[in-house]
Amino acid sequence: MAKIVNATARAVVSHGVNPAARFLLRIGVTPNAVTIAGTVGVLIGAYFGAIGELLVGTLVVTACALTDVLDGTMARMRGGSGKFGALLDSSMDRIADGAVFGAVVYYMATQGNPYGGTAAALISLAAGQVVSYVKARAQSLGLNADVGIAERLERLVILGVGGLLGAAGLDWGLPAALWVVALLSVVTVFQRLIHAARTEPAPVSPSEPT
Repeated sequence: MAKIVNATARAVVSHGVNPAARFLLRIGVTPNAVTIAGTVGVLIGAYFGAIGELLVGTLVVTACALTDVLDGTMARMRGGSGKFGALLDSSMDRIADGAVFGAVVYYMATQGNPYGGTAAALISLAAGQVVSYVKARAQSLGLNADVGIAERLERLVILGVGGLLGAAGLDWGLPAALWVVALLSVVTVFQRLIHAARTEPAPVSPSEPT
């Protein structure tokens, strides 16, 4: 099943950050530095979200999450990020995601929201981590799990829409977005497991003795 945010939209976003990527490289900023700075920004945005400043938190997290596109673009312009760069990027993504959804869990728990927002946030937090783990583990085993309707970008976009709805005074907005993220994350986990199973080479039968 195709990703919610299609390849064309991703390409447009990536193309839009090209000038910024060139400028940062020109002044000596590294992709790894951008990765770390973006994660710090997401942590700050998550804090604002946790204390109920949904509009500020959403805008800060969204702006800083775009660095995930920026650092990747910079790395490609330099001819690749290297193994450590890829490891750092994945690690910072997990930290950022944990902070964002952890903040939402805290916020929902303190609000007494009647729409089950806390449960949806917990499912989103756990399932989102598993989505990333399945892909990484499959790759380490020589399998392909690079599929799924809701990858990291899709999950953050949906959560951001929910945050804006909540900031506008619609109490159901954030919990509704969280339930959508939770459902799509679980679906994506199974999509990746099934796809990985289909890409496993058939076992080679031992030759019979002559």
